Amino acid sequence: MVSGKPIFLLFCIVLVFSDLSGVASKSTIEPCSNSDSCNSLLGYTLYTDLKVSEVASLFQIDPVSLLTANAIDISYPDVENHILPSQLFLKVPISCSCVDGIRKSVSTHYKTRPSDTLSSIADSIYGGLVSADQLKEANSVSDPSVLDVGQSLVVPLPCTCFNGTDNNFPAIYLSYVVKPVDTLSGIATRYSTTITDLETVNALGGPAIKDGDILAIPLSACPSNFPKYASDYGLMVPNGSYAITSSHCVQCSCVPGSRNLYCTPASLAVSCSSMQCKNSNLMLGNVTMQQSSAGCNVTSCNYGGFVNGTIITTLSSSLQPRCPGPQLFPPLIAPPTVVGPNSLFAPAPSPIESGGPGATIPNTVVPSTGAVLGYPPANGPTGSFSGNSNSGASSLVNSFTRFPVALVVALLLKGMSSFSL
Repeated sequence: MVSGKPIFLLFCIVLVFSDLSGVASKSTIEPCSNSDSCNSLLGYTLYTDLKVSEVASLFQIDPVSLLTANAIDISYPDVENHILPSQLFLKVPISCSCVDGIRKSVSTHYKTRPSDTLSSIADSIYGGLVSADQLKEANSVSDPSVLDVGQSLVVPLPCTCFNGTDNNFPAIYLSYVVKPVDTLSGIATRYSTTITDLETVNALGGPAIKDGDILAIPLSACPSNFPKYASDYGLMVPNGSYAITSSHCVQCSCVPGSRNLYCTPASLAVSCSSMQCKNSNLMLGNVTMQQSSAGCNVTSCNYGGFVNGTIITTLSSSLQPRCPGPQLFPPLIAPPTVVGPNSLFAPAPSPIESGGPGATIPNTVVPSTGAVLGYPPANGPTGSFSGNSNSGASSLVNSFTRFPVALVVALLLKGMSSFSL
């Protein structure tokens, strides 16, 4: 008959691994000390079928911003009421601020419904971007089992800025909730980065990640160079996306593989200030080229920011060895109606993966389906800091994950052997 003590020790081993499997999810947070903000993105997976306007309402952002951040064509009729399918992965544009010494946002609010609990709001409605404990703390909820219907809750959402750079190149950071099938190498490949970069940015001790972890993923972007007094100072657009500014009068785009921001009049423009460059007949976005024996004379009318309700344009001329080709724009997709294999339980494919390098439009022509981004909110889970001085990031992790599991198992097995026949 088998002794009861080895069975007890084997049960202890199961408990050890069961405890490990329940380790709290990690999230990257960024300490800060100033009052500036930056453009940021959330990776959000729809928990049910929702209209474009309903998704936008969850995060208090412009529906057009949501569509254009994902390169979805806004020229479709009544596109804001288009129903997006459950489990669709979207990039949600937000503004990342510095609050209480860390990068986060407290400007997103949620109005409770009869069936809501803090856990359902955190895990289902906001897709794990926030935790029930964070909601409890942010709203001083004394009894989580009692929520008043119609109560307005602050929803802290994760974000990072890291000075708008990654390895000294312009970048926007996406807060991404790890899915069960994700691996760090798969995420790195999908977003054209490396495992080492993701480990450094997120202060990871290795490539191990788990379901529910929130990673900061750097996305290559096109920066702006507007003056600090411009209302859209610091505008940055990730590759494959658009952004709208100047009260919906100007749209800016960033072609995959490029770092040059290109701005034109937006198709949504109704009542806007002049977009013509002074001392020229060129309009914003227009480019002229003239070949000569010395090279190609290129003159362009560029966007210089939005100042006191006025669209600033600048005329620039340069002599280049060769005339540039036609201007490219990020490819647009139709409003999604079904979830494709690349959208379920994985990061959404970049536009370059799903539609080629970009749509070609002549330099002097304004795209017919413009309009784009305006950015609103973000936060990171609370807890103790476990830092990486190189990246400035701090990873929140249950300390039990650092316990030498192999040693525990060896000791338990040794104990079992002492009872063997």
